[in-house]
Amino acid sequence: MSAAFDLAELDFDKGAGLVTVVTVDAATGAVLMVAHADREALEATVASGEMHYRSRTRGLWHKGATSSNVQHVVALVADCDHDAVLAVVHPQGPACHTGAERCFDDRDALPGVLARLDELIARRADGDADESSYVRRLLDDKNLRLKKLGEEATELAVAAAEHDASAVVREAADLIFHALVTVRAEGATLRQVLDVLAAREAKDSRD
Repeated sequence: MSAAFDLAELDFDKGAGLVTVVTVDAATGAVLMVAHADREALEATVASGEMHYRSRTRGLWHKGATSSNVQHVVALVADCDHDAVLAVVHPQGPACHTGAERCFDDRDALPGVLARLDELIARRADGDADESSYVRRLLDDKNLRLKKLGEEATELAVAAAEHDASAVVREAADLIFHALVTVRAEGATLRQVLDVLAAREAKDSRD
Protein backbone atom coordinates (compact mmCIF):
# COMPACT_ATOMS: atom_id res chain seq x y z
CA MET A 1 0.00 0.00 0.00
CA SER A 2 1.46 3.34 -1.06
CA ALA A 3 0.67 5.27 2.11
CA ALA A 4 -0.65 4.75 5.63
CA PHE A 5 -4.42 4.84 5.93
CA ASP A 6 -5.89 6.14 9.17
CA LEU A 7 -9.10 4.31 10.04
CA ALA A 8 -9.69 6.82 12.82
CA GLU A 9 -10.54 9.41 10.16
CA LEU A 10 -13.61 7.48 9.03
CA ASP A 11 -17.12 8.13 10.32
CA PHE A 12 -18.73 4.69 10.61
CA ASP A 13 -21.71 6.04 12.57
CA LYS A 14 -23.31 7.70 9.53
CA GLY A 15 -23.83 4.36 7.82
CA ALA A 16 -24.71 2.29 10.89
CA GLY A 17 -21.20 0.94 11.09
CA LEU A 18 -20.54 0.83 7.34
CA VAL A 19 -18.79 3.05 4.81
CA THR A 20 -19.19 2.91 1.05
CA VAL A 21 -16.18 1.61 -0.87
CA VAL A 22 -15.65 2.56 -4.52
CA THR A 23 -13.03 0.23 -5.97
CA VAL A 24 -11.11 1.34 -9.06
CA ASP A 25 -8.46 -0.27 -11.25
CA ALA A 26 -5.05 1.29 -10.61
CA ALA A 27 -4.02 0.69 -14.22
CA THR A 28 -7.01 2.11 -16.08
CA GLY A 29 -8.93 4.17 -13.53
CA ALA A 30 -12.10 2.21 -14.34
CA VAL A 31 -14.62 1.72 -11.55
CA LEU A 32 -14.65 -2.01 -10.83
CA MET A 33 -17.32 -2.24 -8.16
CA VAL A 34 -19.07 -0.50 -5.28
CA ALA A 35 -19.46 -2.26 -1.93
CA HIS A 36 -19.45 -1.61 1.81
CA ALA A 37 -16.93 -2.14 4.57
CA ASP A 38 -16.93 -1.85 8.31
CA ARG A 39 -13.97 -1.27 10.61
CA GLU A 40 -13.17 -5.00 10.78
CA ALA A 41 -13.13 -5.33 6.98
CA LEU A 42 -10.86 -2.33 6.54
CA GLU A 43 -8.54 -3.50 9.30
CA ALA A 44 -8.23 -6.83 7.48
CA THR A 45 -7.63 -4.95 4.22
CA VAL A 46 -4.83 -2.86 5.71
CA ALA A 47 -3.25 -5.86 7.42
CA SER A 48 -3.34 -8.17 4.38
CA GLY A 49 -2.96 -5.72 1.50
CA GLU A 50 -5.98 -7.34 -0.17
CA MET A 51 -9.52 -5.98 -0.25
CA HIS A 52 -12.03 -7.12 2.35
CA TYR A 53 -15.64 -5.97 2.43
CA ARG A 54 -18.68 -6.34 4.65
CA SER A 55 -21.64 -7.94 2.92
CA ARG A 56 -25.12 -7.58 4.40
CA THR A 57 -25.71 -11.27 3.61
CA ARG A 58 -22.23 -12.84 3.69
CA GLY A 59 -20.66 -10.95 6.56
CA LEU A 60 -16.92 -10.29 6.39
CA TRP A 61 -15.88 -10.94 2.80
CA HIS A 62 -12.33 -11.38 1.53
CA LYS A 63 -12.58 -10.63 -2.19
CA GLY A 64 -11.18 -13.56 -4.15
CA ALA A 65 -10.92 -15.96 -1.19
CA THR A 66 -12.80 -18.62 -3.16
CA SER A 67 -12.44 -17.40 -6.75
CA SER A 68 -8.76 -16.30 -6.50
CA ASN A 69 -9.86 -12.95 -8.02
CA VAL A 70 -8.18 -11.01 -5.23
CA GLN A 71 -7.68 -7.25 -5.34
CA HIS A 72 -4.23 -6.06 -4.28
CA VAL A 73 -4.44 -2.67 -2.61
CA VAL A 74 -2.43 0.23 -4.00
CA ALA A 75 -4.07 2.98 -1.96
CA LEU A 76 -7.06 3.72 0.25
CA VAL A 77 -8.37 7.30 0.36
CA ALA A 78 -11.20 8.70 2.46
CA ASP A 79 -13.61 11.19 0.92
CA CYS A 80 -14.19 14.70 2.27
CA ASP A 81 -17.09 13.59 4.49
CA HIS A 82 -15.12 10.61 5.82
CA ASP A 83 -17.98 8.20 5.13
CA ALA A 84 -16.69 6.70 1.87
CA VAL A 85 -13.42 5.18 0.72
CA LEU A 86 -11.77 5.11 -2.69
CA ALA A 87 -9.88 1.82 -3.01
CA VAL A 88 -7.25 1.78 -5.76
CA VAL A 89 -6.34 -1.82 -6.58
CA HIS A 90 -4.59 -4.18 -8.94
CA PRO A 91 -7.33 -6.75 -9.69
CA GLN A 92 -6.26 -10.36 -10.03
CA GLY A 93 -9.21 -11.27 -12.24
CA PRO A 94 -12.83 -10.15 -12.71
CA ALA A 95 -14.44 -7.97 -10.06
CA CYS A 96 -18.06 -8.84 -10.79
CA HIS A 97 -19.80 -12.00 -9.56
CA THR A 98 -21.08 -12.48 -13.13
CA GLY A 99 -17.52 -13.01 -14.36
CA ALA A 100 -17.35 -9.58 -15.99
CA GLU A 101 -14.24 -7.49 -15.48
CA ARG A 102 -16.30 -4.79 -13.73
CA CYS A 103 -19.79 -4.39 -12.35
CA PHE A 104 -20.67 -1.60 -14.77
CA ASP A 105 -21.25 -1.69 -18.51
CA ASP A 106 -17.82 -2.16 -20.12
CA ARG A 107 -18.16 0.44 -22.85
CA ASP A 108 -19.51 3.16 -20.59
CA ALA A 109 -17.01 2.43 -17.83
CA LEU A 110 -13.86 2.63 -19.94
CA PRO A 111 -12.12 5.85 -18.91
CA GLY A 112 -10.32 8.44 -20.92
CA VAL A 113 -9.39 9.23 -24.46
CA LEU A 114 -6.65 6.58 -24.58
CA ALA A 115 -9.10 3.79 -23.82
CA ARG A 116 -11.55 5.09 -26.41
CA LEU A 117 -8.76 5.35 -28.98
CA ASP A 118 -7.68 1.79 -28.17
CA GLU A 119 -11.28 0.64 -28.68
CA LEU A 120 -11.39 2.33 -32.09
CA ILE A 121 -8.11 0.67 -33.11
CA ALA A 122 -9.47 -2.68 -31.92
CA ARG A 123 -12.59 -2.24 -34.06
CA ARG A 124 -10.44 -1.42 -37.07
CA ALA A 125 -8.36 -4.51 -36.36
CA ASP A 126 -11.56 -6.56 -36.35
CA GLY A 127 -12.44 -5.31 -39.84
CA ASP A 128 -14.74 -2.44 -38.89
CA ALA A 129 -13.38 -0.22 -41.69
CA ASP A 130 -12.56 -0.33 -45.38
CA GLU A 131 -9.04 -0.26 -46.78
CA SER A 132 -9.07 3.55 -47.02
CA SER A 133 -8.98 3.82 -43.21
CA TYR A 134 -5.60 5.11 -42.07
CA VAL A 135 -5.64 2.84 -39.03
CA ARG A 136 -6.55 -0.13 -41.21
CA ARG A 137 -3.68 0.66 -43.60
CA LEU A 138 -1.24 0.88 -40.69
CA LEU A 139 -2.45 -2.42 -39.29
CA ASP A 140 -2.16 -4.14 -42.67
CA ASP A 141 1.19 -2.71 -43.73
CA LYS A 142 4.04 -3.50 -41.33
CA ASN A 143 6.59 -1.43 -43.23
CA LEU A 144 4.34 1.64 -43.24
CA ARG A 145 3.53 1.14 -39.57
CA LEU A 146 7.17 0.90 -38.47
CA LYS A 147 8.19 3.78 -40.76
CA LYS A 148 5.56 6.07 -39.20
CA LEU A 149 6.47 4.95 -35.68
CA GLY A 150 10.13 5.82 -36.29
CA GLU A 151 9.25 9.14 -37.93
CA GLU A 152 7.05 10.23 -35.05
CA ALA A 153 9.68 9.28 -32.46
CA THR A 154 12.31 11.27 -34.38
CA GLU A 155 10.02 14.29 -34.76
CA LEU A 156 9.31 14.27 -31.02
CA ALA A 157 13.03 14.14 -30.26
CA VAL A 158 13.72 17.05 -32.63
CA ALA A 159 10.91 19.13 -31.11
CA ALA A 160 12.30 18.44 -27.62
CA ALA A 161 15.83 19.33 -28.72
CA GLU A 162 14.50 22.65 -30.02
CA HIS A 163 12.53 23.28 -26.80
CA ASP A 164 9.36 23.74 -28.85
CA ALA A 165 6.69 22.85 -26.28
CA SER A 166 3.79 23.18 -28.71
CA ALA A 167 5.46 20.84 -31.20
CA VAL A 168 6.39 18.44 -28.40
CA VAL A 169 2.72 18.13 -27.45
CA ARG A 170 1.63 17.49 -31.04
CA GLU A 171 4.42 15.02 -31.78
CA ALA A 172 3.87 13.18 -28.50
CA ALA A 173 0.19 12.75 -29.42
CA ASP A 174 1.19 11.40 -32.84
CA LEU A 175 3.69 9.00 -31.29
CA ILE A 176 1.20 7.71 -28.73
CA PHE A 177 -1.34 7.07 -31.48
CA HIS A 178 1.12 5.16 -33.64
CA ALA A 179 2.42 3.27 -30.60
CA LEU A 180 -1.12 2.10 -29.78
CA VAL A 181 -1.61 0.91 -33.35
CA THR A 182 1.69 -0.98 -33.13
CA VAL A 183 0.75 -2.55 -29.81
CA ARG A 184 -2.55 -3.77 -31.28
CA ALA A 185 -0.88 -4.99 -34.48
CA GLU A 186 1.40 -7.20 -32.38
CA GLY A 187 -1.56 -8.78 -30.60
CA ALA A 188 -1.22 -6.81 -27.37
CA THR A 189 -3.51 -4.24 -25.75
CA LEU A 190 -3.44 -0.90 -24.00
CA ARG A 191 -4.51 -2.68 -20.82
CA GLN A 192 -1.32 -4.77 -20.87
CA VAL A 193 0.78 -1.63 -21.29
CA LEU A 194 -1.02 0.04 -18.38
CA ASP A 195 -0.57 -3.08 -16.25
CA VAL A 196 3.20 -2.87 -16.77
CA LEU A 197 3.21 0.81 -15.79
CA ALA A 198 1.06 0.10 -12.74
CA ALA A 199 3.37 -2.74 -11.66
CA ARG A 200 6.35 -0.41 -11.95
CA GLU A 201 4.48 2.24 -9.95
CA ALA A 202 3.74 -0.29 -7.23
CA LYS A 203 7.39 -1.39 -7.14
CA ASP A 204 8.57 2.22 -6.89
CA SER A 205 6.18 2.85 -4.00
CA ARG A 206 7.75 -0.06 -2.11
CA ASP A 207 11.35 0.95 -2.78
